[in-house]
Amino acid sequence: MYAIPADREQPVQEMFSAIARRYDLNNTLLSFGLHHLWKEHAVREARVPVGGRAADLCAGTCDIAALLARRMGPHGHVDALDLNQEMLDVGAEKLRRAGLATQVNVTRGNMESLPFESNRYDAATVGFGVRNVVRRQQAFAEMVRILKPGGRAVCLEFSRPVNPLWRQTYEFYNFSILPRIGSRVARDTTRVYEYLPASIAQFPAQEDLAQMMRDSGFSRVHYVNLCGGIVALHVGVK
Repeated sequence: MYAIPADREQPVQEMFSAIARRYDLNNTLLSFGLHHLWKEHAVREARVPVGGRAADLCAGTCDIAALLARRMGPHGHVDALDLNQEMLDVGAEKLRRAGLATQVNVTRGNMESLPFESNRYDAATVGFGVRNVVRRQQAFAEMVRILKPGGRAVCLEFSRPVNPLWRQTYEFYNFSILPRIGSRVARDTTRVYEYLPASIAQFPAQEDLAQMMRDSGFSRVHYVNLCGGIVALHVGVK
């Protein structure tokens, strides 16, 4: 298994920079297109109001940010934040093509120390990014800080399949097939598609992540397993 370095921030960012231009294509191929449905589910759970304000953290290429913007309408606003500039550049280009650039502000920054005002957002989302955060509880505490009272946080992340047989099948795919396809399609030599399954394997299970959100200050925390637990969608309220 790929050994994840303790101080992983810089090597992880270098890996994502290397695959940024082919990241969306690989997501679609490797998830069989399901990542679009998972992201749509996350945005529905965010329950953003028309004309509201949302923050999408670890925004990557801004898929979720675009969905939030469309859901809130032309008077809504999204702040999309990611640490990786190359990924954000791809996202900004997509937003311009979709006519959403005026609704979505793209910012480079760290989820552990958000450059946003407190008590400002109706919802905060993070999709497939918390695994790459070093101080996760601090990141969740920052989500609590920026939300309005009653605001919702939605965390979409790879998790643990519930059925043991399904888990074995998923792990075989993750460790044996995904790295080969992903590296070939992305023309990647940085081993990012070895890092990804390793990071999933070391990520907290569903209930452990829910407790981390509670410990960070969220209430009414619950989660839903998607595709048998391949992905889990956690929701918390400020």
